[in-house]
Amino acid sequence: MWLNPEEVLLKNALKLWVTERSNDFFLLQRRRGHGESTGRITGLLVGALDTVLDSNARVIPFRILLQVPGSQISWVIASGAAIEEVNKHWDWLVHNLLHSLSVFENKEDVASFVKGKVKGLIAEEVRGRQAAQEEDPGKFREALLKFELHFGLPSSEKLVTYYSCCCWKGRVPRQGFLYLSINHMAFYSFLLGKEVKFVIPWAEVTQLERVSTGLMHEAIRVSTRQRQREFSMFLNLDEAYGVIGQLADITLRRLLDSEGLELDRVLQQPARITKRILEEQALREYVLALFRLPRGESLHEVASCSVWTPHARSHTAGTLYTTDNYLCFCSREEGHCILIIPLSEVLSIEKAESTSVLPNPVIVSVRSKKAFQLIELQDRDELVESLNSRLRRKQKSMSFHSPSGSLSLVFFHSSAHSGPVPPNNPCLCVFFLGGNFSMEQVKERLWDDHFAEFGRGVHMFRTEKIQRLVAMGIPESLRGELWMTLSDASSELESHEGYYSSMVQKSMGHNNLATEEIERDLHRSLPDHPAFQNPTGIAALRRVLTAYAHRNPKIGYCQSMNILASVLLLYAKEEEAFWLLVAVCERMLPDYFNRRVIGAQVDQSVFEELIRERLPELAENVPDISALSSVSLSWFLTLFLSVLPFQSAVCVVDSFFFHGIKAIFQLGLAVLEANAAQLSSSTDDGQALMILTRYTEELSSSHTDTPAVNPTNITDLLNESCEKFGDLTVRQIERLRCRHRIQVLQAHEDTTKENALRLVTPEVSLSPENLSDAYDLFKAAAWKHGNSGHSYIERHYRLDRPQFKSLYGLLVPWPGSSEQHADTLANRTFTLLDQDRNNLVTFKEFAVWLDTLYCEELNEKIRLLYRLHIPPALTETEDDPSLMKSPLLSTNRPLYVNRNSGEEVKDYQEQLKQMLKDLVKEKEKDADKPLPLMNQREFIQFCKTLYSLFHGDPEENELFQAIATVTSLVLQIGEAGHRRPSSGSEDTGKGTEPVQDGGDGGVDGSLAPESDWTVSYAQILASLLTEQALVNFFEKTVDLSAKIREAKEKQYHQRAGLLMLQQRTKLN
Repeated sequence: MWLNPEEVLLKNALKLWVTERSNDFFLLQRRRGHGESTGRITGLLVGALDTVLDSNARVIPFRILLQVPGSQISWVIASGAAIEEVNKHWDWLVHNLLHSLSVFENKEDVASFVKGKVKGLIAEEVRGRQAAQEEDPGKFREALLKFELHFGLPSSEKLVTYYSCCCWKGRVPRQGFLYLSINHMAFYSFLLGKEVKFVIPWAEVTQLERVSTGLMHEAIRVSTRQRQREFSMFLNLDEAYGVIGQLADITLRRLLDSEGLELDRVLQQPARITKRILEEQALREYVLALFRLPRGESLHEVASCSVWTPHARSHTAGTLYTTDNYLCFCSREEGHCILIIPLSEVLSIEKAESTSVLPNPVIVSVRSKKAFQLIELQDRDELVESLNSRLRRKQKSMSFHSPSGSLSLVFFHSSAHSGPVPPNNPCLCVFFLGGNFSMEQVKERLWDDHFAEFGRGVHMFRTEKIQRLVAMGIPESLRGELWMTLSDASSELESHEGYYSSMVQKSMGHNNLATEEIERDLHRSLPDHPAFQNPTGIAALRRVLTAYAHRNPKIGYCQSMNILASVLLLYAKEEEAFWLLVAVCERMLPDYFNRRVIGAQVDQSVFEELIRERLPELAENVPDISALSSVSLSWFLTLFLSVLPFQSAVCVVDSFFFHGIKAIFQLGLAVLEANAAQLSSSTDDGQALMILTRYTEELSSSHTDTPAVNPTNITDLLNESCEKFGDLTVRQIERLRCRHRIQVLQAHEDTTKENALRLVTPEVSLSPENLSDAYDLFKAAAWKHGNSGHSYIERHYRLDRPQFKSLYGLLVPWPGSSEQHADTLANRTFTLLDQDRNNLVTFKEFAVWLDTLYCEELNEKIRLLYRLHIPPALTETEDDPSLMKSPLLSTNRPLYVNRNSGEEVKDYQEQLKQMLKDLVKEKEKDADKPLPLMNQREFIQFCKTLYSLFHGDPEENELFQAIATVTSLVLQIGEAGHRRPSSGSEDTGKGTEPVQDGGDGGVDGSLAPESDWTVSYAQILASLLTEQALVNFFEKTVDLSAKIREAKEKQYHQRAGLLMLQQRTKLN
């Protein structure tokens, strides 16, 4: 490949390189030791040096140099792993450049001309390819070539990045390179003549850790179900760890979760993933989590700047983030000062005159007649132009709304009420008349003072001072407003006027699983609260939940949503409660509310790690820390609403709307720390649960009239949690979530697999290892094919017809020679296995089929083949015109084979009669599972299948002769049954499956005469048993383990080819 010209000192280069071809301007060189017949010590040393040193010459054994006569300096312009590749470049140089160079008089002009040509070739070669997106295309192309050369993965496998590292095997390090692609991580090392390489698919990664030992400062441990690998590197450890986590997380989210975790559109297209894209997506995820923005927001600009903060009377330094619909600012110390300005609130964005005191200022004016000043913005002109462009589009598409206080009421009817119900009715807290009114007045005055100093509305400054006010509990008169402000649900409401009422109207009258679950849980939502002891509160809750289920069918309804929605309705108007629920479910707690509650389980796993990190003594004294983290699941799902006294729990919700999920982590750690001594001395999980339950039940709020004995005040606990664990940042939480999501998804897959194997094992004789491997094959073919209509326990992977046919070709033990006939059999097999007639095959049906082929007796294999040639597997409209044109069989006469001259036909008929008597036992055995009779057309196709299976077998001639004998015998039996229908019938029409052409062997006047000819499964089986060659063929043992290993390899390349085809289709 062509390389960006790089200087080398020719004198030193000759020590490691051998010149193979040369002329006045170019040298073709081979790396010393490469291609030599014996492994000389110089070659081994050079190979070790190539692996360890990070030089442009490592490993690549051939290169081309540009040399200028009389100069000691040359330039590497091309390199290659094979001599053929470098010779092509050499020939191009000789034919296209060598003659032209002789006319140059200036040596420097020669070098400049060749460098320009090579750079042009590189630019042409990398255009439209991945290397053009990298900082150093030359080095990346070199790494890409090595990646393709060493591992032989499909060409669709895109390399994302690579790192120089050590892979540790016990105490022995192997220096090499770690390659990270869209589906794999791969390691290669060549040291002192010994090669080490391996590939780990991301889908097999179960855990990622950073570990430290005495031998290495820090390493990355990658665990799969089979083994662990540890990698250390001097540079870029943090970056590599982040990229590995992202790639594993993206792959598992894309492949394993059929219910669809939220994944950005860019990441759903593996061909577009690059290192730069991963960095941008990691930053975007952080920004969305920090400011709790809608998941669909795209990040546009990131700029360092300072914002004038009137409360501090100074400029606060930090970073400005701009998205589709927001301007967001965060101080350098996360959480110290946050500002969110929706573009819908902005009137203008203007540049002001730059001075030494106020360099590059920008003024952002909002509708509340306030302005924000930003200074020290780099590339100010481009930033302002971009923002104004989006602002103009926003203003053009916006419909201007009246102030929220004068929103018109929309009336509609509900099936639960006879009169109109306004969706904007007052909050339900009017039903609750308790509370400490003097304390409420004090808190209201404090908030009024805060609004005067820091602003009011979604674009107020959010500082540490709010934390103390929030911990006291937001006054009930302001709670709904501040929840809407802090979550920015107010912007969603304003930009979607009439949306909620339309959702309610559309959802009315719909009955599905979500609405049934909602109706069941309506009266379980805060049953002790007066607001939900009357039809008004229940009806409002029903409308909010059903409207959301209609809006987001992917989530629908999940338990605990009813509790959350109930609390929201107490302090916000009905439409506001709906948008608050949207904010919580889709932005603040992403992936929480689905049937698998993945998000909550991920945070539960993160919480377990935080316990070990922040409360090490407790983690050491409690034998099973997972028991403590499991208690926290309800904390995260219900925001402590299900475990705390109501007023205390509402204070936690206040803190949640201000801090986000960080508040729940901090409070959970504070609760465990407060009970650490008792938990350490607890003897079992039940006692620990009682300790935590008793503690949370006694937590009081600041305005509880009758406090419990020696309670802990919730305000004090919230403040304490912020003081002790406030250094926990959103960035840390997002990184932990990324890593722990891998473990949670793999744990779900393990559970699904265990359940499937447990269900199937009693039905088959396959070994546990083969059954497990068969499941992996089945799952790989059925990626992302889940049935959302089933619950998670019922939902297993299923195969559609093309997916099953791909596995059929990989696993069937008798592939035969005719692809057309194999495809026909695969179609019939799918139809036969599809017992539910939903065009899908379950793993149980697949495993039973595989067990029949590899583990069952001969008679069961013949039974399967028999069933493939009668309805429902065989249809009258089957598109296989060759079936009735077989040269091997006649359709109107029996087939005779050569017999000894002394054999009489009469004796042969007697033999048939005796055989029919011997079939009584077989008939009794099949009484519970009767099979329809087979007519002549179906039997001819059955014989055609047998001939196809035998083709290419080492005993092919004997098998063909044997099947000819059996065919003649069965045709004779059919003729005998046709003349005496009452004596040749195996089954009657009673209690049997639908029978083709009359199950009793009788005559249907509407059918052709050939249809009167019938034979039974027992007759065919008995005939086949008379030929030892056929018995040996069907009883021959086939190694299923080897077949599965071969199938896995072929399946991978099939999927890779399909992926490449899809990528080309998208490009076209």
